[in-house]
Formats: sequence, C-alpha cells, structure tokens
Amino acid sequence: MSDADPNPDGPPWDDDAPDADVVERDPDTDDMFGSPEPAGMREAEAAAAPVPVAGPPAHADDGAAYTVLARKYRPHTFEDLIGQEAMVRTLTNAFATGRIAHAFMLTGVRGVGKTTTARLLARALNNETDVIDRPSLELTAHGRHDAAIMAGQHMDVVEMDAASHTGIDGIRDIIESVRYAPVEARYKVYVLDEVHMLSNQAFNALLKTLEEPPPHAKFIFATTEIRKVPVTILSRCQRFDLRRVEPEILVEHLARIADREGMKIEQDALALIARAAEGSVRDGLSLLDQALVQGDRGETVRTEVVRDMLGLADRSQTIALFESIMAGRTPEALELFRTLYGYGADPVQITNDLLEHCHAASVAKMLGPQATRLPNDQARTLTALGAVISAGTLARVWQMLLRALDEVRRAPNPADAVEMAIVRLAYAADLPGPEEALKALRDGEPMSGGAAPRGPSGGGGGGGAQAALGAQPAARPAATPSLPDPQSFEQVVALIGEKREVGLQMDVQRYVRPVAFKPGAITYESLEGAPVDLARRLSSRLKDWTGRTWLIAANGQGGGETMIEIDRRKRVEERATVEADPFVRAVLEAFPGTVIGEIKTLAPAVELPAIPDGSGEED
Repeated sequence: MSDADPNPDGPPWDDDAPDADVVERDPDTDDMFGSPEPAGMREAEAAAAPVPVAGPPAHADDGAAYTVLARKYRPHTFEDLIGQEAMVRTLTNAFATGRIAHAFMLTGVRGVGKTTTARLLARALNNETDVIDRPSLELTAHGRHDAAIMAGQHMDVVEMDAASHTGIDGIRDIIESVRYAPVEARYKVYVLDEVHMLSNQAFNALLKTLEEPPPHAKFIFATTEIRKVPVTILSRCQRFDLRRVEPEILVEHLARIADREGMKIEQDALALIARAAEGSVRDGLSLLDQALVQGDRGETVRTEVVRDMLGLADRSQTIALFESIMAGRTPEALELFRTLYGYGADPVQITNDLLEHCHAASVAKMLGPQATRLPNDQARTLTALGAVISAGTLARVWQMLLRALDEVRRAPNPADAVEMAIVRLAYAADLPGPEEALKALRDGEPMSGGAAPRGPSGGGGGGGAQAALGAQPAARPAATPSLPDPQSFEQVVALIGEKREVGLQMDVQRYVRPVAFKPGAITYESLEGAPVDLARRLSSRLKDWTGRTWLIAANGQGGGETMIEIDRRKRVEERATVEADPFVRAVLEAFPGTVIGEIKTLAPAVELPAIPDGSGEED
C-alpha cells in the first residue's frame, strides 16, 4: 500500500498522515523510551544556542536538604552536654561503681537536652565496642548499637511520646513487652518523653512494673512539668534536674558553632541571643540559625540587626529609662520609652527589662556589682543606682513592676499600659513607705518624698500627695527650690548623688577636671569620651535644685584631677602606707608569697561604760 492510498481499516485521522520520509520530532522533548536525539540535530541546536552569560557561582549546598543547627550539633557524647556537669559527674560515678538505677527522671525547661540525654543514657546502658562490654559513659562512634539508638530505630530501645499516647493502651503494651528479654542489646530501655501527659490510669498501671521491673529493663522519663508527675512515680526514680545553661557558657557555645559554620557575628549579638534563649540551648541555636542568615556570606552579623530581629531593646537604653523613672523625670522617661517602642522593642520585654534592672540594683546593693552578671559599665550604673535608693523603695518598685507586667500582657494596647506604669512609678518612686508615713503623721512631721517630674507639666508625685493630705487646691504653684548653693565642687558631686542622678554623677566623676569653681559658675577641662551634652545637663539639674542659673563652661585647660583619679590616688597612697608599716612588712617576710588584698577601715571600737564595783555598797 502506498502512502497516498487511504487506509480503510484505520481511523479517519490517518488519512492526513504525513509522508514516511518526513520525521516530526519535538526538539524540546526526548524520546519516550529515552533514546538520544540524532547527532546532526544536536550539533545544529548547539550551534544555534546562545552563549550563556556567566552568573554568580551557586553555593555548593544549593538544592540539598538543610539541617538546622539544633539538629546538626546535637550532642553525641556526655562531654558534649554543656552546663550539666553535676548530672554527668553523678552518672559517671554511678556507672563506674555499678550502682545504676532502674529508672531515671529527667526534668528541666525546654531545650536543655532531656531527650538527648535519654538517648545518651540508652547508649551508655547498651555500650558495646571492641574494647568495652559493660555499661559505660565512654561513648564512641563505633558502638554496635549507637547508630540505631540515636536514630530511634533500635528494637530494644522503645521511645514513646506520652503526649500522643496519654491513655492506658500504650502503657499496657509496655507492660506486656517488658517481660521478654532484649533481642540484641544488653538492656531493654523504655524512653517516655513528656511523661507528665499520661493519665492517672496510665500512671497507676505503670506503678507496679516500675517498682519491681525485671533485671533486663530500664526506664528513662523526661518531662518539663515535674509537678504534674505523681509522687508515687517520682519516689521510684532517680531524679536529675537539668539546669538552665548560663549565658556566658551559651555565648561561648554559640560562638564555636558560628565559627564552624564559617560565619561571623558580633559578641554582643551572641549575648542578645543567649539572653533571649533563657537558658535553652535549642532555643539559642534556633535563634542563631535565624541570625546567621541576616548577613551575607563573609560579612559580620551586627548587633543592631540581631536586636531588630529579636525585637529587643538596647539594655543601656532601658537602664537609662529605669534611672529616669527612679529620679521622677516622667517626661524624659516617656520619651525614652517611645523611642524604644519606635525602634520595635516589645512593651512586654521592656517591662521585663525594668524588672531585671530593679533586681540587679537590689542584688548589687547587697553583694556588689559582680553579682549582677552584667557588663562592667552596666553593672556599675545599677550598683550606683542601688546605693542611693533604699531597699524599701526598690521592693515597692519591684511589686509595682510585677503588677505592671500583668497589665501590659492583658491590655488592648500594651504600649499605653507601659506609659501608664511609667507615670505611676515615677510618681511614687520616692514616696515614703507605710511605716515612714505613719511615723510622720504620728509625730506631726511634713510628708517627704514624691519625686516631681522635670518638664513643663509641673507638679509631681510629692506635690500631689501633699495636696491630698493637706486639702490644698490642685492649681497651687510649684514650690521654689530651697536648697543652698554648693560651696565646692565636691559638694556639687554629693548633691548629684543625693538626687539619684547616677548617670550624671558617673559622668562628672569620670570626665570633669575642675579648673575654677564658685557658686553659680564652674569651669572645667573635659576628658576624651565625655558626653557632648554634659555641661547642659549639669547646668539644667543645678538650676532645678538651687533655683538659680549656673554657668558651666567646658573650655578650660589645666584642670585638676577627676574624682575617680583622686579616689584611685588615695587608694594607692593608703596601700603604700600599709605596706610600709613595720608589722605588715614583717608578716610579708615571714610568709613568702603573701599579698595584701582588700584594705578596709574598721569602725572604731565602742567603749563600754565601766561596771561599778559593788563591794563598797551598803547592805
């Protein structure tokens, strides 16, 4: 049959079939059986194809499945667990002496390593290598059962999520299988995560097996809510509380991981991440994963970028806000908060920061700046602030901030709630306590306290309280400051301290070298690094306190020593005097290597009155 003849037996569309010599082929599609295109066609298309333009090189890992840092750097040995030295030490001694419990209870906040520790314990119980054939915490990568256990695929290590199996059916399966010996491993290990989610019936069913388990069975429980676990279960387990990881340790861990990833990030940015993680390693790694993508490859991730990502406020700015509140400068405090809020800081986080600053100032008041665990400059500021504020005032501020935190969380507009809390705190920061107020009322003394806000708004907390107590009209003009003019530069610094202007006091002590002084005028030499508005701030505060204008000039030369330099020189002279004492020198020579530590001046001994002799009294 020729190609031109119709096909009576075929379908109608075959009548228009093309000639057999003409081959039609879709140039963009391979043969359905995978046969290559003819060589001539490939060469023709290659000649007509445009020359590709060189683009940016693709990353080596483009298209590959990415493993997040929290999974990539999960600990594989007990030495990799950070911040849990106490638990590791206890387990090491228990395994070394063979005193291994049959049930373990691991508790702690999220992300501290409970599930990872449970798997490591399962590996340690079934540790088996060429040289180890006993339960041991010396885990290696060549263990016979390690890979299957860490992957959750070992038949003798049963992992169950109690949150998904809250009923008695899952526990019944465990009770049924616990009677049988392990198939491959040394122990049959049951790992129950979030065990507090089990029902009461499930706990009761597990109780008897947990009390008298067969010798080949071990139980490992993990929970974040230890209080929801019945005491009957807790009494049959060896409990380990996994601690929150300290910020310093977490920062070092995050820095090592960032270095392994070939990324650079500022130290302060790592500190912000560690602070936001709240002791959770997993949360810290997740935030680090998010922060590292903020910068291009090879560039350093800056602190400002991480702060914007986390929605945190600059700690130095919140300390300034706390200082303004405690000084009663309401307009300034409100402006500072609105600036922080405009930068994206969360109102709840700002309130939490104020709580932390109140706590740090209180602790530093009792234990010193090292107890705050803050950078040196921030610790000094809060220590100085705590030194000039009474413990009772700090306690009241703490209670008010706790109430404010609850209000901010429940308020329709959290920013408005923070502003109202600032007004309330600044108004009542310097009000007398209940005991002081009752004593003043009893003795007929005038009520003191109530820091007045600085600004055009006028009267503050003290004025309002006094108006309420004395039935004075609300429109009464503000009283004229009655403080006498300081007669020396030292008295100026002392007045600043009395007014709780901690930041201004530190700046004056650190950067001001007085050249000339007289009441109403100060000329000084400014050291490098001094704030540009120091003279204006000092003049404004002195005018508020004394009621007169002060001329502050920072153009002097050849000034004396700063207050800090004077204090340092006095300490050096005092140490030299002590070291030159013959008795001290004799002690140092008698005990080689002895050094003089801190020098303290003890209070003079109180002379007690003489006890009269009763021998001469008449009977």
